[in-house]
Amino acid sequence: MTELLLLTSPHWEDYELIDSGNGEKLERYGPYLFVRPESQALWQPHLPPREWQKAHATFQTRAIESGGVWSFRVQIQSPWEMHYKHLRFLAHASASRHMGVFPEQASHWEWIIEQINQASKPVRVLNLFGYTGLASLAAASAGAQVTHVDASKSAVRQAQQNQALSRLNDQPIRWLVDDAYKFVQREIRRGSRYEGIILDPPKFGRGPQGQVWELYASLPALLQHVRTILSDRALFIVLTVYAIRLSALSLHHALEETTQGLGGEITSGELVLIEKSAQRQLSTAIFSRWTSLK
Repeated sequence: MTELLLLTSPHWEDYELIDSGNGEKLERYGPYLFVRPESQALWQPHLPPREWQKAHATFQTRAIESGGVWSFRVQIQSPWEMHYKHLRFLAHASASRHMGVFPEQASHWEWIIEQINQASKPVRVLNLFGYTGLASLAAASAGAQVTHVDASKSAVRQAQQNQALSRLNDQPIRWLVDDAYKFVQREIRRGSRYEGIILDPPKFGRGPQGQVWELYASLPALLQHVRTILSDRALFIVLTVYAIRLSALSLHHALEETTQGLGGEITSGELVLIEKSAQRQLSTAIFSRWTSLK
């Protein structure tokens, strides 16, 4: 029987989930407090309204059209620098309500570093849908050769800035603005192989030339291609999915099929943040990860 895990990231200093409730969350990113929508917060806030009113900015969703807009109580300096252990990076309040970092993924960063450190061999890592590069930097800091792929020029540009802030400019990272699916197809033709693969696909997206990504239709085929570019000495796969009506069991069985015959073990579950106010666990994403190391 598959047992699902709840993974937390307790070692943050620059981030806190302060409180949540009524479909929102109150968070600290570095020196600033933010209120953002959170559909998982079905409960009531633990803290009184006056604590929420201290937020420097609130993301207000639009009633009719999708998206929303930030309402700033005071002016803040954006972007600003944050850190997680040895990683340093920029954060900012983007128009999409994201902040340039997903704090719950720190548990993945540490696990990736552990996998690479335990491998007594060179490790090549491919990070697909790599966003602003924190997982890429974690892998590179452990000595991996990293290929980072994202369709957004601005995300890749920020990832390169994060590399400089983390003082990892001497580490071999290829930063590519490309469509993840098309890139993997070309890697198959080129005979490229990787020991580690990180996937953080969106629910929906478009590549640099307008290529359409739709998770339900596109992920199964991508996972088949991922199996093809795995090295004979494959080490790990990490798959994380946000904001979609899937169970972690779905990811578990999909990755189980992808790694059939490779041995190793798969763990799956949810990434969660723990409130400072009431110690409630807020689920943010589902994940599944495979390792050849036991």
